[in-house]
Amino acid sequence: MDTLSLVREGVGQVVAFAAEGEPKAEPFQINLFWIIVAAGTFVIFFFLIREFALAGLQTTLEDRRARIEQGLKDAEQARRDRESAEQERLAALQEARREANEIINRAQKVAAETREQDIAATREELDRMRQRATAEIEAEKQRAIAELRGEVADLALEAAGRVVGESMTGDRQRKLVDDFLRESGSVGSNS
Repeated sequence: MDTLSLVREGVGQVVAFAAEGEPKAEPFQINLFWIIVAAGTFVIFFFLIREFALAGLQTTLEDRRARIEQGLKDAEQARRDRESAEQERLAALQEARREANEIINRAQKVAAETREQDIAATREELDRMRQRATAEIEAEKQRAIAELRGEVADLALEAAGRVVGESMTGDRQRKLVDDFLRESGSVGSNS
């Protein structure tokens, strides 16, 4: 309510002043005393405002300027760090590629050596199997020849017994068969 009453009183004074009429116009005068007082007051207020109001503002502006400069320095450092990190990343990537190529080359060499060793082992195994098979074939051939000779000898003895008309004794029979086989063996190996 105090504010409202003050406003009413102020409005009342303005209305009363307006009702009194216009004051008399005085000729233009320069009062040196009031000019010096006004200038002195201005200087005092200027220094007071500069000391109290502008000092905080000046400090705030200096702090802000320092933060901005620090931010710019940090941004520049971050840019340099980012470029450095990019170069390190590219170098690491290049090194990784080189190592990967080395690993691939070593793996290919090992694979080729292993393949060659496997091929050589397979060839050796095939040679051994071929030699074994040849030996088995030769042994089977010798056994078949011996068996065939025995059958031929029996047939020859039986035929000779029929031709001669008498039975042959064991020693005599064996001697004739051995002679026959020797002769047939020499004839068969000559042809």
